[in-house]
Amino acid sequence: MDPAQSSIAPMTSTGAEELARGAFEVLPTGELERKLALGRPLRVKLGIDPTAPDIHLGHAVVLSKLRQFQDAGHRVVLIVGDYTARVGDPSGRSTLRPMLSPQEIDANAATSQEQALKILDADPARLEVRRNGEWLDMAVAELLALLRTTTVAQLLERDDFAKRWAASEPISVLELLYPLLQGYDSVAVRADVELGGTDQKFNLLLGRDIQRAYGQPEQAIMTMPILAGVDGRQKMSKSLGNQIGVTDAPQEIYGKTLSIPDEAMGDYYRLLLHREPPPASGAAAVAPRDAKRELARELVSWLYSPDAAAAAEAHFDRVFVARQAPEEIAEARFGCEDGKLHLPALIAQEFGMSRSEARRVIDQGGVTLGEEPVPAGQHDVPCAQADGQVLKVGRRRFRRLRAE
Repeated sequence: MDPAQSSIAPMTSTGAEELARGAFEVLPTGELERKLALGRPLRVKLGIDPTAPDIHLGHAVVLSKLRQFQDAGHRVVLIVGDYTARVGDPSGRSTLRPMLSPQEIDANAATSQEQALKILDADPARLEVRRNGEWLDMAVAELLALLRTTTVAQLLERDDFAKRWAASEPISVLELLYPLLQGYDSVAVRADVELGGTDQKFNLLLGRDIQRAYGQPEQAIMTMPILAGVDGRQKMSKSLGNQIGVTDAPQEIYGKTLSIPDEAMGDYYRLLLHREPPPASGAAAVAPRDAKRELARELVSWLYSPDAAAAAEAHFDRVFVARQAPEEIAEARFGCEDGKLHLPALIAQEFGMSRSEARRVIDQGGVTLGEEPVPAGQHDVPCAQADGQVLKVGRRRFRRLRAE
């Protein structure tokens, strides 16, 4: 059969060592090699938790590794956890997660899937997208059979559960169910390999136990390191405000990348681009500033295009090096009450922040109108003074103001 007409993607000679490059752990030892020796495309599973709407580069570490498996001819099974999101993954949590509404879960699931496809190959021969609500909305008898596969003692071995148990903090039965449900996902899709962050190791290993209980071959597991945020210290997280979103504008991705501390840059190269950073010493040494610019260009090219990367770099140089306004600035139209424009309301409307946060940015000197900083405490300006001027909020956000 012509490979182009086959439902199975052609295999390459990519070996276990190359596929495991950059991984934190591959367990059990030798299992990935044994799976590859089967000589068929492997089913490589990742579950994504739609408890938040956006994917950032921290998630992209695992997604880019999945893309490597796809490029080697294997089939990725992306499971959108619409059902397990009702429980909430307790990994790394010291408290019970708040419950989301079905509407929030559905909206987040759709967004997560769409954003993941910026990185994954959408070819149906190499990608299968499933929602675990397909099989987890099970009869009570099936649920009881799943519960018999695991003991409470096993579940309490998890680091986060163990700490909460020792501190006499509550652990709901619902949370105890989460690892079992995730493990059953591996049974439902007959996973050969499962990927996740290092914080998912317990869940991934439990998936092997549950597959064995259901008479299936056990999956190999691969854990990927956790990527630090742009602060270089803490795990990348939207709640910490240190994230680079995969759907951020190209100039945002470029600018945020340049703010990464030098010492964290190597991880971005290794975990996202799968290569070593340019040498910092020796005859071919590259200055950290230039290496960071190269990283920024490559990230934007990866998520958008080389043309978008060139435009983002030109934008950065114009705005932050030459201290000029961007060539293209979106307009913000405003109405007037008593001849005054209330800046916090406009800033909140245009840039997705609260009015109190907008007032704080003004008072900290982070807002300019035209060429002049807006003085602390001046939250209202004459409409005639604002009309036609460029409003700058922080370092990267601009609007051309137009009175209606």
